[in-house]
Amino acid sequence: MLRNYLKIALRNIWRSRGYTAINVAGLATAFCIGIFLFLTAYLHLTYDSFHEDGDRIFQTYFFANAPDEVIKNGTMPLPLTPALKADFPELEAVSRVMTGRRDLVEANGKYLDKLITYTDPDFLKIFSFPLVAGNRETALNELGGVVLSENMATDLFGSADVVGKSVRIGNDGDEKDYVVTGVISDAPDNSSIHYDALVRVENAADYQKSKEEWGDGTHSVFLKLPPQISKSGFETRLKPFAQKYFPEAIADLTKNKAKPDARGDVFAVRLQKLADVHFSREISDRKGTPVIIMYVLLGMAVFILLIACINFINLSIARSFTRAREVGVRKSLGALRSGLFVQIWSEAALICGLGIVAGGLLAYSFMPSFNAVFGTKLKLANALQPGFIALLAGVIALVTLLAGGYPAWRMARFNTVEVLKGKVKMKGRSLLRSSLIVSQFAISCLLACCTVVAYQQVNHLRDSPLGFDKEQVISIPVGNQVDGRQVLGRLRNKLSSDPSVLAVTGTDVNLGKGKDRVSSRSTSSFTHRGKQLTTDELLVDYDYLKTLKIKPIAGRDFSRAHPADSVSAVLITQSLAKMMGEENPAGTFLGGDAGERQGDRSQIIGVIPDFHLYSVADEAKPITMHLSATEPIRYIFVRVTPQSLAGSMEKIEEVWQEVAPQSEFIGSFLNENVDAWYQNEEQFSQMLSLASVIALMLSCIGLFAIALLMMEQRTKEIGIRKTLGASVGGVVVLLSRDFVKLVLVALAIALPAAWYGMQLWLDSYAYRIDLSLWVFALVGLGAILIAVATVSFQSVKAALMNPVESLRSE
Repeated sequence: MLRNYLKIALRNIWRSRGYTAINVAGLATAFCIGIFLFLTAYLHLTYDSFHEDGDRIFQTYFFANAPDEVIKNGTMPLPLTPALKADFPELEAVSRVMTGRRDLVEANGKYLDKLITYTDPDFLKIFSFPLVAGNRETALNELGGVVLSENMATDLFGSADVVGKSVRIGNDGDEKDYVVTGVISDAPDNSSIHYDALVRVENAADYQKSKEEWGDGTHSVFLKLPPQISKSGFETRLKPFAQKYFPEAIADLTKNKAKPDARGDVFAVRLQKLADVHFSREISDRKGTPVIIMYVLLGMAVFILLIACINFINLSIARSFTRAREVGVRKSLGALRSGLFVQIWSEAALICGLGIVAGGLLAYSFMPSFNAVFGTKLKLANALQPGFIALLAGVIALVTLLAGGYPAWRMARFNTVEVLKGKVKMKGRSLLRSSLIVSQFAISCLLACCTVVAYQQVNHLRDSPLGFDKEQVISIPVGNQVDGRQVLGRLRNKLSSDPSVLAVTGTDVNLGKGKDRVSSRSTSSFTHRGKQLTTDELLVDYDYLKTLKIKPIAGRDFSRAHPADSVSAVLITQSLAKMMGEENPAGTFLGGDAGERQGDRSQIIGVIPDFHLYSVADEAKPITMHLSATEPIRYIFVRVTPQSLAGSMEKIEEVWQEVAPQSEFIGSFLNENVDAWYQNEEQFSQMLSLASVIALMLSCIGLFAIALLMMEQRTKEIGIRKTLGASVGGVVVLLSRDFVKLVLVALAIALPAAWYGMQLWLDSYAYRIDLSLWVFALVGLGAILIAVATVSFQSVKAALMNPVESLRSE
């Protein structure tokens, strides 16, 4: 019986090759895009889920209910972890995790720049990254021990059997020798914590200087609660802890008339679940990916699959009327309704299967291109995870059931007598048909609106003032194999006589994301006239303002004519001056005339406008800039003339090979670095655009199928109307009118939903566009025109038909 069903199904599919091709193409396209979107969302939603007891692992963060805003900060001071261990000995584990720049690693005659993570022995108790070699309990017990990642061990020694071997790690004369005590598996792509090697946090630069500083945030802290202690319960116990160690912060907030929140706190140490770390933009210095974007991607995948299913149902129903007599004959010969259902459903299931297989092949073929365009790291191997397999199986079963089951059930219920008499008709106002059309266009219009708004927001971020001039500036990461300060001096001397070079400077923080992809942040806190203030710290060299074309609004720039500038002078941004309450802070000292900052008196010599140091998506934060004769220069900026821009990169690279031959030149233009700040928004916008185009294309195919069905059903009506004098235009309007009404209903659903959803998304940006009614009006008008154009093809064809032929066909 099953063999017979399959044979008949294959014959019918081959007989209706055009119908089959349309359905298979639609399902394959939808399934391919669905795989990409599902995998993207799945990768992000499963971040850090591979750790054992992940529900008991938390990151600490500071909460401050300031008078004008709620502040959450995940950057912790070094003494916090020892204090937590001392005050709460029942904690299973507490560990600091400090990851910033790459360090130079030397071993076996090789020199590599690697990401060194400074941490505590409890790191291996909290996180369950597999240890390939060594003892998890003792691997980080010694200050001179290092745990290498598998990748790093292979790069240095050619294998993972390296326990007991020596490596040297460090930069700028601060190198230390370590003994390999373990090898750990590489962190997976869906991990918030990355490393090439783990060493004790006591080995970090400036550890001795900052280990008792409660106002300097340098790292993240993770802890593991015992099973019997809940998150809320431990946060309650952290209230006296905050009062004990942060009395100045609490007193300052209270003095500024800060009010307690619903939990009674103006300042508190709180916990964030490990599963939320990847999505937290506030706590992770705005590096997180908003979880709402992942749900939007899932929704887009579901919508596109739903549109493909709707098309399949519509086309199947349309084709059912051409097979009505076949069904009637089968029933008159004794075929049971159940047998007809299985027969017809098997055909639909076979087409669904072909579409799904074709979609999988398309996804496999285009996966590298998708990863390259959208900057993702998707792998089809992720689809073999149990959770994803279950999700995929559910989607396939649902698609097959919906797309094939309903048309089969509908055809199996045809009345035998009416079918044989040729009286089976599709009702003019089918609720199901109308609902399907409305659903299709509502989804398409929703995605189209979101695409336009996302595109506008990305352009708005690009056009927002940065506070500095990003054009004609080359950014060069110095690397760890040379002394950045010496290289800066040599480069200045080499380029001093070049008229195409306008300025050269150095810093420890790149602007945007350079080719080294390194990002680090340093903050400090101080009290100024009773106010607790926090500022980003930025090391610069002479001519920094000149290179970026930033003009002081008060005071002066750093100058070689003032030797004391390199010791005790600072520049501050306008927002910090405002927070200090100083109208003209030039000449005053940070912390007040009697204040001190990091043990030295730092005098403000100038105030500059606020500028974006880390991301243009967020409000510019206060910045304190200083010179130093000892702190390392990590990046060199070179401003060139516009006329010499074309060949400037090659020229600078040639000079670089002379002044730093042992360091690879990986320079990039600053405007390219800044563009990388918008990478997440651009990816989101591009994915929305792709989904919108696919959804609209599939919707038009479905609408075309319904229009074709309706024209066939109304052939006699059209002939009679033309015989009675109806014009071609009148017939076209009559046939298109009902479809336009359905599109208007779809717009009434989609436009408010799009407005609300994009408002929520835009609220996460400090600099955002205002939603414009004209955007939604244009999308609505475009949807109507597309629908009319799609339907009009069949409407005009039917209206031009000779009424004699129309009536004869009936």
